[in-house]
Amino acid sequence: MMKKYIIKNLDCASCAQKIEDVLNKRNDIIECSISFANSLLVLESQNDIDIHELQVAIQKVEPDVQLEEKGKRTQLSSQHTHQEHQHEHVNCDCGHDHTHHKHDQCDCSHDHEHLDVKTHSLNRDGTISYKISGLDCASCAMKVEEAIRKMDEIEDAALNFSTETLQVKAKGNVEAEILIASLQKTVDKVEDGVTLSYKNTNRSLGKPKLFSLKENWALVLGVAVYFISILLEGQNISFFGFLISYILIGYEVIWKAIKNILRGEIFDENFLMGIATIGAFCIGDYKEAVAVLLFYSVGEIFQSYAVNKTRSSISSLMDIKSEFANLKTSTGVRKVEPEDVKVDDIIVVKVGEKIPLDGVVVKGISSLDTSSLTGESMPREVRENEDVLAGVVNLTNILEIRVTKPYVDSTVSKILELMENAASKKAPIERFITRFARIYTPTVVALAVLLAIVPMFIFEDAVFSDWLYRALTFLVVSCPCALVISIPLGLYAGLGKASKMGALIKGGNYLELLKDVDTVVFDKTGTLTQGQFDVVEVNGQDDLLMYGAYGEFYSNHPIAKSIVAKYGQSIDENQIDDFKEIAGKGIDVKIQGKHVCLGNESFFEDMNIQVKEPKTVGTIVYVAIDGQFAGSIVVADQIKESTMKGIQLLKEVGIKNTVMLTGDHHRVANDVAQKLGIDTVYSELLPQDKVQQVEKLLKQDGYVAFVGDGINDAPVLARADIGIAMGGVGSDAAIEAADVVLMQDNIETIKDAIIISHKTNKVLKQNVTFTLVIKIGVLLLTMFGWSNMWMGVFADVGVTLIAILNSMRVLK
Repeated sequence: MMKKYIIKNLDCASCAQKIEDVLNKRNDIIECSISFANSLLVLESQNDIDIHELQVAIQKVEPDVQLEEKGKRTQLSSQHTHQEHQHEHVNCDCGHDHTHHKHDQCDCSHDHEHLDVKTHSLNRDGTISYKISGLDCASCAMKVEEAIRKMDEIEDAALNFSTETLQVKAKGNVEAEILIASLQKTVDKVEDGVTLSYKNTNRSLGKPKLFSLKENWALVLGVAVYFISILLEGQNISFFGFLISYILIGYEVIWKAIKNILRGEIFDENFLMGIATIGAFCIGDYKEAVAVLLFYSVGEIFQSYAVNKTRSSISSLMDIKSEFANLKTSTGVRKVEPEDVKVDDIIVVKVGEKIPLDGVVVKGISSLDTSSLTGESMPREVRENEDVLAGVVNLTNILEIRVTKPYVDSTVSKILELMENAASKKAPIERFITRFARIYTPTVVALAVLLAIVPMFIFEDAVFSDWLYRALTFLVVSCPCALVISIPLGLYAGLGKASKMGALIKGGNYLELLKDVDTVVFDKTGTLTQGQFDVVEVNGQDDLLMYGAYGEFYSNHPIAKSIVAKYGQSIDENQIDDFKEIAGKGIDVKIQGKHVCLGNESFFEDMNIQVKEPKTVGTIVYVAIDGQFAGSIVVADQIKESTMKGIQLLKEVGIKNTVMLTGDHHRVANDVAQKLGIDTVYSELLPQDKVQQVEKLLKQDGYVAFVGDGINDAPVLARADIGIAMGGVGSDAAIEAADVVLMQDNIETIKDAIIISHKTNKVLKQNVTFTLVIKIGVLLLTMFGWSNMWMGVFADVGVTLIAILNSMRVLK
């Protein structure tokens, strides 16, 4: 029994892990998982568990946590538009009137981009997405997220530094403009220069600028004064030159540090850099104090450029949304936003344009570039009455398309939302870095204080200025930005790269886990084979196919449909009586007054009817008429062209064991497995048997991935370590059940996803190792007096820049 709950008042990821561990130890719970970013508790239990009992168990760990069954809560209304609230007023402390007119402006210096919240930002799960601009520091992003979570209006929040996205869940019905004003007010208290706007996937990040003379005039002037002061060094006037250059270069750093102290944020990189350089200035190292601050400022410019360049590169991978739709009306064709198009509207897609919404071609023949969705390089031809997906590019001719889904349910919308949510699901390495960052900085600052004071009591010849200099260098090295920035960027780059290759991975945790998978389990029908059955042989009397078609007429099974299709004649339903379908066995029916049984060998054994097995390998439907064996119909499912190569590629990337699960007869299963090179086969399984078989495999060493069609195999997809759904772009069941969704029916994509997982994790480990080795190395050298503040700045800004650039290698 599977249930989902909204989990409230949980503001700590480690607390979520504690609750998860406690619930998983209960005997009546099969599995429990908590998505901290989405405040979602998913529970699979043997029996129905009372929500109050569950809450009592949780509150023993976290007293303030509340549970609410998913679907019974009030979500933020999406109906609040500017037109509906033209005369409402919002008061915020910035002293400006936020009157809701259609084109109103706010003077609080923040561009809120007054868009209708209906589709620009509201997600299907009730969260609102905002674009958050001006955050160049990952640790600052963590502070902003924490402050927003504490707001009375907010149930939960997740800020993704890599994608500049803030997702919030509001408590009850909150008017859109009131909410964004409150959020902006909270952000302003934590970080200056950071602005919120409604998330609009049409917007491009643009090309990042490396340097702007207008924005950095003080830095340029400060450099000029600094070099003049070096030339005049030794003269009294040089001191004032160094002081002026210090103020010009470092005034932003010092001012930010002062404001952060007033907010109660002491362990901030601006404060630490300010204290270190002011200390150096005070002990007479003027030239080095200014030079270190200059190096830091220039490094920050390069770092900001590298971060924005990485973001831009990742965003370009997901640039799949069309900015407009050509809507066909009675007065002609006009451009509208995709969100404004309704189901059954006709849209016109010209050559070179992206298809904006899912639909059916009603006029035209053209080739489509599907590489942005599926990773396929070869164009696909479409004609009238064929389905097309949003996000693909029209290459050769104009198409007219009847829209079948609103934008919010379109393929593009699902993919973009999936990727956005994926970035908020933290991998173990991210959680480690978050915990590490909270401990590292205060620890190093404490060591710096001890380094300045303790030697004075131990060494008789200790010079305070020397040990103070070493302590100040410690402060410079104490910021963990290299890890806090590069790890999320690297993971999101991996997620973006995988999506470009046709694999939507639903979280950094799954991306990290993919590299450890050593067993891949496949469902046969529709996964390894085409799932389109054809009758290849009929053994028995002349009218056997007729009896087979009549007997299978009321069944929805693909094999039944193939037999009816092969018969090809109209069916007189009046000749069919007492139809009974026995799950996993066959059909018992009366046809033209005769008792007919159709099914597998097990069904006939139960009836003590001897069967004759045909020579042709396939799925065999045995037929008995009035208790006597009448013959057999052999149905075969063709193996996909890509399957054999896909199995070989998986073994090349380290998959040790490939397993096939099927309900087919063992002859058919073994024949398919032999052709494909599958290591292990389990045949003649009922649906519940597949879950039990995967359970057994999970108890062995290593991690297990299950690959299925995402609809019939949902229980197994959910149970495996990694659930992979085939061809599931348009399937809600696939997206819900699976951890990885392949956007085409090709298992070769699994190999690509595993390679990207290996590469991403390799890059992340390089970043962690390199950063820690350099930082710890510089700290040790500083302790013994073998380094200077220049090396400290390199261990901070330089290492951060290198780590960011290394993270970008994932995209290559």
